Amino acid sequence: MLLGVLIAAPAVAQLEVWEDYEVSDAIWSLTMVKLDPGTQDIYLEGLKSTWVAANEVAKSLGHVEYYSIHANQAVAPDAFDLLLVIKFPSTEMMAPSRERYNAFMEAWGQENMDASNEKVLELYNEIREIQGEYLTREITIK
Repeated sequence: MLLGVLIAAPAVAQLEVWEDYEVSDAIWSLTMVKLDPGTQDIYLEGLKSTWVAANEVAKSLGHVEYYSIHANQAVAPDAFDLLLVIKFPSTEMMAPSRERYNAFMEAWGQENMDASNEKVLELYNEIREIQGEYLTREITIK
């Protein structure tokens, strides 16, 4: 009987942040994208000249640490197809900054910005649905 009570008793959390685990300064932006059937290659081609190219500029400026695109392999009704990931060094790097904006625009250029906005309006909004956006931090247990 006592053994049953001990097994059934909820575990009391004894972990303490910074002592037993750490939370990263870095923050990940995760965007889940659902695509119309048969449009993944079209969407990826568009991302190459917009999202990927813009993130390359941001990475070269130190605004982001890395970015990646993941394809969902767990097929399920209404599941997202692609996960767009951007790793920022800190929350501060996600906050509005005139200095970072000006540096990005100088490197990226208004022409690229206009072309990207046009692609979003004319193509992306026709073939995709953003299913969710999340901000996460990595937890490392010691």
